[in-house]
Amino acid sequence: MIQLNGEPLTLDQIEAVALDFQPVSLGDTARSQMTASRQVIDEIIAKGQVVYGVNTGFGKLSDVTIPNDKLKLLQLNLVRSHACGVGPSLEQGEVRAMLLLRANVLAKGFSGARPECAEQLVELLNQKIHPVVPSRGSVGASGDLAPLAHLALVLIGEGTAEVDGEVISGAQALAKRGLTPLELGAKEGLALLNGTQAMGAVGALALIRALRLVRLSTMVGTMTIDALRDTPAAFDERIQAVRPHAGQIETAKLLRETIEGSEIRESHRYEDNRVQDAYSIRCMPQVHGAVLDVLKHVQSVLEIESGSGTDNPLVFANEGDVISGGNFHGAPLAYAFDYASIVLTDLGSIIERRIERLVNPDLSEGLPAFLAKNPGMESGFMMAQVTAAALLCECRVLAHPSSCDNTPTSAGKEDHVSMGMTGALKMSQIVGFVERILAIEFLAAAEGVEHRRPLKSSPVIETLLLKLREVAPKVTEDRALGIDIESVANEIRAKRFTS
Repeated sequence: MIQLNGEPLTLDQIEAVALDFQPVSLGDTARSQMTASRQVIDEIIAKGQVVYGVNTGFGKLSDVTIPNDKLKLLQLNLVRSHACGVGPSLEQGEVRAMLLLRANVLAKGFSGARPECAEQLVELLNQKIHPVVPSRGSVGASGDLAPLAHLALVLIGEGTAEVDGEVISGAQALAKRGLTPLELGAKEGLALLNGTQAMGAVGALALIRALRLVRLSTMVGTMTIDALRDTPAAFDERIQAVRPHAGQIETAKLLRETIEGSEIRESHRYEDNRVQDAYSIRCMPQVHGAVLDVLKHVQSVLEIESGSGTDNPLVFANEGDVISGGNFHGAPLAYAFDYASIVLTDLGSIIERRIERLVNPDLSEGLPAFLAKNPGMESGFMMAQVTAAALLCECRVLAHPSSCDNTPTSAGKEDHVSMGMTGALKMSQIVGFVERILAIEFLAAAEGVEHRRPLKSSPVIETLLLKLREVAPKVTEDRALGIDIESVANEIRAKRFTS
């Protein structure tokens, strides 16, 4: 059970709830924090004070005062009007991460919402009610307004949700699990909508995959070293020590550990006349390591954001103040996602270059052309490298930063937006493409190692090869490799090779 009190969540916790259905509860501290901030809102209403988001319109309409008898309708209209997302729906895991992150923001106690609001979000998680949330429609300005509005619709018995594999109305979904629609009080619609939890959810799950991806790419790269009869000399601990970036040191260590005990390596240790290997082999610690450092930076940004108050206005119960600010702005995440997208694309680039070395007979140290059994009669991995090139090209297009764009909204009131949700969606797509590029290297490197028989690679690599063969058999003749590529990529995503 993960208890929410508004403290930062780790990537492991987000994954446990989003993908592994770990149950969640609202902590007692959260209830007391939320109750205290709610009292401030109730006092404002009782005194007839005018405060943005409590008894005013929103955005450009913030100068319109709303009478007390219309405050509930105001919040209801806000949720309904902002639910104008379009396009493909977010994946179930992404929606669950959104529910978790939004509940934790409310639990922090700076939104002025009653504990019932967070409890309803927790109930959707635990009861496996998953709102249908369109993926497009957020510019990351006042947070992810449209996606979070679709999430909030189900809380109040509207919109649509997936329950037990069936998409039904929000009202039916709640009734099926014995839940009652939430009746929104003053400010509570805004409290559910204002924040970065859609981009945070998509980005966090993409980052979890990316961190596994960079580790596996290093291990598969080591398999390529053996397939090409290259040397691990460049991974010497002393080289890394004089340029002590943490990712470089960690990557070189993993490379050394992965190739330890390889018969293939020992077979050519003293007979190879090559002075040094190509950069795509020799510079893995520097490139993979730098990717890892960036991803860990992004992890830090995401984990800080998971425990941050991103609502507006924020309610400070101790002082009784309600202050309007800009914590909803997605810039910290938007920049991080663009950074991650760039380095992941470059990871795909260095992987593709290793694929080229495996299939090109001018570079592959005695391996058959395109790893075919009968080159000429068969094409082997010729088109697999072409597929990798196509995927890499698309990554390069997607890696263009979205955070440097700006389209003002709300009649110029929201005149600088982050495009953070765009960045998260692009990053997720890039991760998927690089998983496929890595799957191609994995398949090709495995074939290369098979060509070095009867010599064996290291125990780690041989174990990895056995796991691969459970998904994709050895290529004994030409076959439709697209099926194998997708199967291996799916297993990469499912953690088969890194668990």
